[in-house]
Amino acid sequence: MSRQPLIIAMDLEGVLVPEIWIAVAERTGIEELRLTTRDIPDYDQLMRGRLQLLSRHGLKLRDIQRVIASLSPLPGAVEFLASLRQRFQVIILSDTFYEFADPLMAKLDRPALFCNFLEIGADDSVDNYRLRQPDGKRHAVEALRRLNFEVLATGDSFNDTTMLQAADRGILFRPSAAVQEQFPQFPVASQYLQLRQLIDEFAADRFLP
Repeated sequence: MSRQPLIIAMDLEGVLVPEIWIAVAERTGIEELRLTTRDIPDYDQLMRGRLQLLSRHGLKLRDIQRVIASLSPLPGAVEFLASLRQRFQVIILSDTFYEFADPLMAKLDRPALFCNFLEIGADDSVDNYRLRQPDGKRHAVEALRRLNFEVLATGDSFNDTTMLQAADRGILFRPSAAVQEQFPQFPVASQYLQLRQLIDEFAADRFLP
């Protein structure tokens, strides 16, 4: 039996909660905001495009926060995460922003969250974004492994694949066809029950703190 304790690292959007930018697109009618890391793997390119759209359409931070406050976790996500946390230590690794995430974290019973920051202007405009650390998901997984944890990571998009590769075990959850095709080495789960089974199988002979 391994004596390294196991930590579960999970993406947020698309795994536990809806895609925030898609929700904003649906509320505002700005179709270009529907693009996510499933569509554009280059995160900086994606965010620069989003910032330009917000500026062009005069959208402020409060407008986005109102949309986020109206969102609920994906069906079954609250129960799945609560059950998972009864057995495992869980960390949410996300490319979202602390200025966005708080209402959703409250609805998920506030798991640990590592994400990024926005730069907000005096008029509440979203002027820029600041990564807490480039490729932060991968670095978080690598740091946990250096601390002698085993890590199982799960995500759905291109921006999750480096952390899945860095983990002891990576699992794709409801990925796009393009992500699944480019990363066939990762098992795929389409439902929380299936994801939990894959997690439990990996954890079966491991040390759980």
